[in-house]
Amino acid sequence: MAVFVALGAFLMTLAGGWTAQHVTDRRHLVLGLAGGLMLGVVGLDLLPEALEAAGTEVFGVPAALLLFVAGFLLAHLVERLLAARRAAHGAEEHVPAAAGPEHPGHGHPAHRSADARITDGRAPEVGLTAAAAMVFHSAMDGVAIGAAFQVGGGMGLAVALAVIAHDFADGFNTYTLTSLYGNDRRKALAMLFADAAAPVAGAASTTFVTIPEQLLGGYLGFFGGALLYLAAAEILPEAHHEHPARSTLLCTVAGAAFIWLVVGLAS
Repeated sequence: MAVFVALGAFLMTLAGGWTAQHVTDRRHLVLGLAGGLMLGVVGLDLLPEALEAAGTEVFGVPAALLLFVAGFLLAHLVERLLAARRAAHGAEEHVPAAAGPEHPGHGHPAHRSADARITDGRAPEVGLTAAAAMVFHSAMDGVAIGAAFQVGGGMGLAVALAVIAHDFADGFNTYTLTSLYGNDRRKALAMLFADAAAPVAGAASTTFVTIPEQLLGGYLGFFGGALLYLAAAEILPEAHHEHPARSTLLCTVAGAAFIWLVVGLAS
C-alpha cells in the first residue's frame, strides 16, 4: 500500500520538474519561486522535524541547529573551493589563447570558447551535489510514508498527502538547482527522475530497514542548512540580478506561503 501511494509522489515530482523546464522565458520568476519554496521547506518543514527528531543538545544548543549551521557553512566552503578550482583551470586555458590566433572575422582568441560557467563562479558539481541531497531527502520522505503506514492506514494517508503535496516543490527545485549551475539538460532530467523515484524506493525499503530517529533528525538539520545557503546565496540573488521586479519578489513570497499551506493542511 505504501509503495502504491508513493507513486503519487513520483508523478508530482515529475510535474514540478516539467514546470521548471518549460518556463525558461520567465527564468527570473522560476528562480524567485524556487527560492521561496526552498525557504519554506527549510524553515517550516525540515527544521521543525529535525528539532523534534534529533532531541539532544550540545552545550545548550539543539544538535539539529548545530548541524544546520554546519550544513550552511559546508555548502559555502564546498562551493567556494570548487569555484576557485574551476576559475584557476579556466585561467590556465585562457593564457595560451591570449597569444594565439584569432578566429576569422571575430575579435576574440581561438581558445575563448572555454566554459562560460567559469566566469560566473559557479561549479556544476555544486548543483549535482545539491540535487543528490534532494534525492536523498525524497527517499526519506518515502521512508516516512512507509513508517506511517506501519502505524496505521489513516496516519499513512496523512503523511502521504503531505509528501505528495510538497514533492512538486522538490521536483521543481531539483531541476532548477541542477540546471542553474550549468549542467546540461540530460543531467538535469536524470536527477529529476532519480528524485521522482526516490520516494517509491524509500517506501519499499521500510519493509527491510528502520532508520534511527535521532540520525534522521540530524540529517534533516544538516540538509536544511545547505539548502538555505543555496537559496539565500545563489538562487534568490540570481533571480533578482537581471529582473529586480516586484513579480519576482511575489513569486518568492508565494513559494514560502505554499509550503506553509501544505504544512498546515498536513498537521
